[in-house]
Amino acid sequence: MYVILLPDGTLRVPHGVLDDEVIAQGYVEVRPGDPDYDRLRPGAITAEEMESKRATWRAGDEDLLRMFEQYKAATEDQSP
Repeated sequence: MYVILLPDGTLRVPHGVLDDEVIAQGYVEVRPGDPDYDRLRPGAITAEEMESKRATWRAGDEDLLRMFEQYKAATEDQSP
């Protein structure tokens, strides 16, 4: 997960909770002036950069699925 810089300067920061009964993942917003803002800001990416990463991942998913289907077809042909 990535720290995302929103247009108004707010950072959307990944946050997870793990205890005996709950596992949750989400984001918290950190605004300028927050004690953690200066530490988190240098590694943040814009929402547009995040969308570009998602598009690349989706394109990679299509390639991976195609390769799997080719492998599956090849191994099925060799089955007894």
